Amino acid sequence: MKTYDWEIHPDNYLKDIEGNFVFKKDGTPKKKPGRPTGTTLKNKLITSVDAKTSAKRSVKNKEKNIQKLETALYNKRKALAKQKKLLGEVEATSDKSEKVFTTNDLDELPITAKEHILQTENVLFHANEGPQTDFLAAGEKDVLYGGAAGGGKSFAMIIDPLRYCHKKAHRALILRRSMPELREMIDKSRELYPQAFPGAKFREVEKLWNFPSGAKVEFGFLERDADVYRYQGQAYSWIGFDEITHLPTEFSWNYLASRLRTTDPEIQTYLRCTANPGGVGSHWVKKRYIQPAEHNHSFLGGDGLTRKFIPAKLEDNPYLAEDGVYEQMLKSLPPIQRRQLLEGNWDVAEGAAFVEFNPSVHVVTPFQLPLPWERVKGIDYGYASESCCLWGIIDINDGTLIIYRELYKKGLTGEELGGIITDMELEDPFSVSGVLDTAAWARTGTTGPTVGEALQKAGHKLRRADKNRIQGKIQIHEVLKIRESGRPKLQIFNTCPNLIRELQSIPLSKTNPEDVDTHASDHAYDALRYMIMSRPRMESPLERMRGLKREMHQPADSTFGY
Repeated sequence: MKTYDWEIHPDNYLKDIEGNFVFKKDGTPKKKPGRPTGTTLKNKLITSVDAKTSAKRSVKNKEKNIQKLETALYNKRKALAKQKKLLGEVEATSDKSEKVFTTNDLDELPITAKEHILQTENVLFHANEGPQTDFLAAGEKDVLYGGAAGGGKSFAMIIDPLRYCHKKAHRALILRRSMPELREMIDKSRELYPQAFPGAKFREVEKLWNFPSGAKVEFGFLERDADVYRYQGQAYSWIGFDEITHLPTEFSWNYLASRLRTTDPEIQTYLRCTANPGGVGSHWVKKRYIQPAEHNHSFLGGDGLTRKFIPAKLEDNPYLAEDGVYEQMLKSLPPIQRRQLLEGNWDVAEGAAFVEFNPSVHVVTPFQLPLPWERVKGIDYGYASESCCLWGIIDINDGTLIIYRELYKKGLTGEELGGIITDMELEDPFSVSGVLDTAAWARTGTTGPTVGEALQKAGHKLRRADKNRIQGKIQIHEVLKIRESGRPKLQIFNTCPNLIRELQSIPLSKTNPEDVDTHASDHAYDALRYMIMSRPRMESPLERMRGLKREMHQPADSTFGY
């Protein structure tokens, strides 16, 4: 049976003088006005003390809110006054000195000032006339700003990624070879970025700037090719590398180009780099940016990217050129460095290991090779990096070693390399014996054949190379010498560009002057070194025929391939 509230709490309902319930139209008893009987004291009433405390708290909170609003208003007025003053300086000056300004609180500016700011909302400073202006205004996808030291390149590299920092989707990456080298650039950004974008915050651990719009500018490093994988899966709308000739190969730069994308159709993507001539990567930088076209002329690269090289000289930076102190310091450098850093000359190689190498003497046009001459090959294997195979022939008349063919390619397995070499040797009259990098014979925990075994299986006669680096370098110096006849002991067909490039540019090691820099591109150099250390010798036609007889009747040795 249902129980009603008036049955449980009858005192909460109205009654007549006789004690009977007073009913409503619906037939249920009427409740008494006020709080029902049985509630706690806490819920019955609010004391006067509680009411006073609540009122005080409310007043205090309102005072705090008013104070916050007044503080914010004060800061806005202060920022506005600073902005008006700065704008006045920009409009008053006739030269193009550096002026940084922002675009906050446009509604409170005079109409003329507002229009001026709106027309130049992406201009954060006035660049030096000439190359620095050209660099910041360049519309090409991939631009190198390079040449002499002191041309304002690093400062331009700091400024350029700010072009889209008012957009949320913008993300930029500024790179140097090592983290310590980034410190100067980070310090410059600390001076500039908060002025350009009030509210920008730098996160020290991540080396990352967060801008009020949500845009980000990150600082990173690439000491080795493998360091690019720390940026795997990332997307950037702007990527810049300061002193890109510090990269030994273009692998890292090409990989980073694949990270270049954005979701905002109003944001253009850019690759930007600066450099001085010289350094371990000078050869590939020169080939990528400088050789294909005239300076300051746009051209289309083989990868479909528009490129431009913008040269810079010291006189382009008036702040360094005025007193002449920096120029005198550059003039006091050794001849090669002076030509590189003062003149911006890309045709000289700093610290080149083989200064005696002269393309006009050591590089020759291909000619018909006599059949009886002994042929040999040297192989340096790499998968992530390039594999290089060089073919040489010994001039029977004077013992000159002539490099007549090269293979230079990455991403090859042992079987693939063996197949390509076989195809390239089809025109050779005899099988060509050779030497192979000892690392290619090593087992790395697998049960399958090594690279050396795969090449042997493909029919190539190979033995382990002598990898004595110091003696190998000495022997290359020896064959580069020019004899009394005017002919060197080593000549290279001009169809072997990678070997020519490496002998021109490979630098000496900074830690061991008796060796080359192993961080530089050295695959063709190593293949040549292995070949020369194998002590190839000239043979008479009779000796060659005897060798063929031995080939026919002697089984191959499992260790050396002979």
